[in-house]
Amino acid sequence: MFLNHYIKKIMVNVKFIIKILFDLCVDLAAFMAKSITTTDHKMIGQLYIFMGFFSSLIGTFFSYLIRSHLSSPDQTGILLDNVSLYNSVVTLHGIIMIFMFVMPILIGGFGNFFLPIMIGAPEMAFPRLNNMSFWLLPCSFFFLVMSMLSHSGSSYGPGTGWTIYPPLSTLIYSPGTAVDFLIGSLHLAGLSSLLGAINFIVTFVHMRTFKPLDIPLFAWSIFVTSFLLLLAVPVLAGGLTMLITDRHFGTCFFDPFSGGDPILYQHIFWFFGHPEVYILIMPAFGIVSHVIPHFSNKRIFGKIGMIAAMVSIGILGFIVWAHHMYTVGMDVDSRAFFTTATMIIAIPTGIKVFSWLATIWGGVIIMTPAMLFSLAFVLLFTVGGLTGLVLANAAIDVSLHDTYYVVAHFHYVLSMGAVFAIFSGFYYWIEFISSKIIDPITYKLAYVHFFVFFIGVNLTFFPMHFLGLAGMPRRIPCYPQLFAFWNYISSLGSLISIVSVFIFLLIMIRIFVDKKYIYYIDDKIITVLYNTNSGVIYSRN
Repeated sequence: MFLNHYIKKIMVNVKFIIKILFDLCVDLAAFMAKSITTTDHKMIGQLYIFMGFFSSLIGTFFSYLIRSHLSSPDQTGILLDNVSLYNSVVTLHGIIMIFMFVMPILIGGFGNFFLPIMIGAPEMAFPRLNNMSFWLLPCSFFFLVMSMLSHSGSSYGPGTGWTIYPPLSTLIYSPGTAVDFLIGSLHLAGLSSLLGAINFIVTFVHMRTFKPLDIPLFAWSIFVTSFLLLLAVPVLAGGLTMLITDRHFGTCFFDPFSGGDPILYQHIFWFFGHPEVYILIMPAFGIVSHVIPHFSNKRIFGKIGMIAAMVSIGILGFIVWAHHMYTVGMDVDSRAFFTTATMIIAIPTGIKVFSWLATIWGGVIIMTPAMLFSLAFVLLFTVGGLTGLVLANAAIDVSLHDTYYVVAHFHYVLSMGAVFAIFSGFYYWIEFISSKIIDPITYKLAYVHFFVFFIGVNLTFFPMHFLGLAGMPRRIPCYPQLFAFWNYISSLGSLISIVSVFIFLLIMIRIFVDKKYIYYIDDKIITVLYNTNSGVIYSRN
């Protein structure tokens, strides 16, 4: 009898879980059927967010593969002695996180959902183009998957690094179709970004109903980012087209034996690549500029200065690209110019950081999960910016170039800058985006998510500064015993970060499986609770 009682309880729980999963699948199927032809900017924004978080799971899995492989100095890691496979995992991790995670959520997701609302427009200027911009992204992701599964020499996937430098990406050193699929994927992702940027610019300029200075800072950040995309993405498209013609059509743009120059590709790529850094971080600035004033119960300090700083960063971002190339044999005058220009970018960036601090100063601060993520963003982005100033100096960068110090720097800016801003925006706006109520347990889980994620990423990336200063090169699958301790600590941090991913997945399930909806009627929130047994219950808050 005792055993039968527990079997019945287990069966009831199993039936409940199956019912939840079935309801979730039905809702998802209905959502996808509607989304194929939708021109609603809010639904397209939701699709971008869903796509971004789905891609992030794959990119995070690849990052864990990298760190677990590097947890010991010999080549007995999870990827064994397959160096080409290790290179492919590193390449795909970078491309997925940049083009399939951060950009879709910050620009496509939050940008599409909130820009028309913030400028008082009923819809985006070109709704059907907006739909097309999104659906190019899954097509791009499909090509990326094909690249993962394609042969490239003795292994699968493109082992070129996310920068796809020749001669490593030429047909001689990367035979097969993996690099070709990768180039096709980036072309489609670039076209998606380009069409979206045109849509954002036209919407902002021609459909706003407010004066420019009355428009919120997030809308301004999307507007500036759109101009960066418009100017930078065609340059990348040109470089990738030249590369694929070198591979298959007999041209020799980057072949030194036939009069080409592989350094030309680096100039083309980084003329796109450095503005791309600001494309990723600019919408994050906008989100943080909303969250900090809201939970400090103050207006943002120096709004005009904040707008001017974003515009200045956007302009200066186009004249510093060669600080990624100090080791290619650059002359002294060029090094001096790019060092100086890079350091000047610290001025508008500092204006933004001190404006956020001035906003917090003297405010009544409410430590919500969104506020915690924004405060962490300010701290960690500042650390990443300071290490960027170190690397801006050509004399120092020659020693630190392509070491783990560089990996630590750009992960503090992106993995701990842009991603913290994504989570801040998610917790700040999720009730508005999903029309769902966050219950108290989910709210507490969000705090747990923050602290576990904060500890995990800092434990992962801070030791990389020490590894870089000690001279450990990046993108190597094995290393001397000298670097073993800090690599082990870094891999431990990666494992903690994976735990935070599962916590966030639990939060997502609790939010989207819950049947509590919010309706706004006469400026008063009406909570509607759907209950399959007792019909609909209304409760006024």
